[in-house]
Amino acid sequence: MAQPQQSEEADTGKPPLRVGMVGYAFMGAAHSQGWRTAGRVFDLPLSPELAVVCGRDADAVRAAASRHGWAATETDWRALVERDDVDLVDICTPGDSHAEIAIAALEAGKHVLCEKPLANSVAEAEAMVRAAEAARARGQVAMVGFNYRRVPATALARRMVAEGRVGTLRHVRVTYLQDWLVDPEFPLTWRLRREQAGSGSLGDLGAHIVDLAQYLAGEQLAGVSAITETFVRERPLPTAPSSGLTAVSAAGTGPVTVDDAALFTGRFASGALASFEATRYATGRKNALRIELNGDRGSLAFDLERLNELSYHDATEPGEHAGFRRILVTEPEHPYLEAWWPPGHGLGYEHTFVHQARDLVRAVAGGRVPEPSFADGLQVQRVLAAVEESAGKNSVYTPITA
Repeated sequence: MAQPQQSEEADTGKPPLRVGMVGYAFMGAAHSQGWRTAGRVFDLPLSPELAVVCGRDADAVRAAASRHGWAATETDWRALVERDDVDLVDICTPGDSHAEIAIAALEAGKHVLCEKPLANSVAEAEAMVRAAEAARARGQVAMVGFNYRRVPATALARRMVAEGRVGTLRHVRVTYLQDWLVDPEFPLTWRLRREQAGSGSLGDLGAHIVDLAQYLAGEQLAGVSAITETFVRERPLPTAPSSGLTAVSAAGTGPVTVDDAALFTGRFASGALASFEATRYATGRKNALRIELNGDRGSLAFDLERLNELSYHDATEPGEHAGFRRILVTEPEHPYLEAWWPPGHGLGYEHTFVHQARDLVRAVAGGRVPEPSFADGLQVQRVLAAVEESAGKNSVYTPITA
C-alpha cells in the first residue's frame, strides 16, 4: 500500500479535505479529475486531497492511483472507511453497493458523495436518507452525484426559470440517447444485471434526465405512465464479469435482466406535462441528452452535444423579430465560469465533476446541506420505481382497429 501523501495545508494555507474514493473505472476517473482540479481553479475554503482509492484488484487499483494521483490504495472498502486520514468517502461503484458503503461511511463520521442513482431500490435509498439525517446532526454532509446540474448552461437555465423568464411552465421534454448496446454480441457486463445495476437505461440514463427535469423546472413530478423494453435478452458472458471489459468468453450466454429502453410521460405538481426517453439502442447516438422547457412567456432548450450553448425564446418580444436565440454560456457572469477562461473559450464534460467537487467542498466547509442531497436522490428513486411499476401495468397494448 502506498504511503499517505503529505497534507496540502502547508502548500495552500488551507485545511485539507482528505478524500477516499471507492471505485476507479469510468466514474472514478471522472471524479479523480474533479478532486484533482477543483482547488487549482476555484478559491476553496478547504484543499481537496486525494488520500486513498479502493478497488478489489490490487494491481489495477495501484495503476489507477498512479495515473490519477491518489496517494494510497486499499482493496477493501471497509478498510478505507475506517482510515483516520479520510474525511470524505466518494462512492463510484455499481448501485448494489451504494447503500452499504454510504451508511457505513456516515456512521464512521465521514462526509459522503455517492454516484447516481442513489441506490437500487427505494428501500435502500430511504435507509441512506435516514443515515444522512442522523449524520447531519453530527455536522456531516451527504450528496448524490448528478453532474449534469453542473453544466454552466443548465445552471443558467435553472436561474432563468427561477427568474420567471419562461413564465408558467407547460411542457418539459427530455431525451437521453446512447447506442453502445446495439451490437448483440456486446457482453453481459454488470450494467445489464439487475442484481448489480438495479435497472438498465432507466437507472443509468433515466435517473439523470428525471433529476435534470425536476431541477430545471424547480418542482417535482407527481405521476408517470411508462413502457420499457429489452431488445436483446441473452448476451455473451464476459471474460471478467466484474470488470466491465468488453471481451467475451466461450462460456456461453446469460440473461439480460434490465431494460434497454424506457419511455414515459409525467405530470408535474403544477400540472405541466413532461415526456422522457432513455435508451442505449439509438444507433448513431453516443451521449445525446436534450431537454426543452416551454412556458407561456418563453422556452429554453439545452443539448449536451452543444454543451456551451443554451437556446432561449422570449415570447414577450414582438413576433416580427422573435425566435430562438443562441446564448454562448462562457461569460464570467454565468454559473461556474468566474474562474475559468476568457469568454468564448468553452468547457467540456469533465468540468462538471470539477464543479461538483467545488460545490461539495463549500458545503462541507460551510456546514450546509449540499444539492442534490440524499433526499433529492430518494425522490428520483421514487420516480424510477413508479416508472417500473407503470411499465409493468402497461405491458399489454390497447389494439388499434380499423
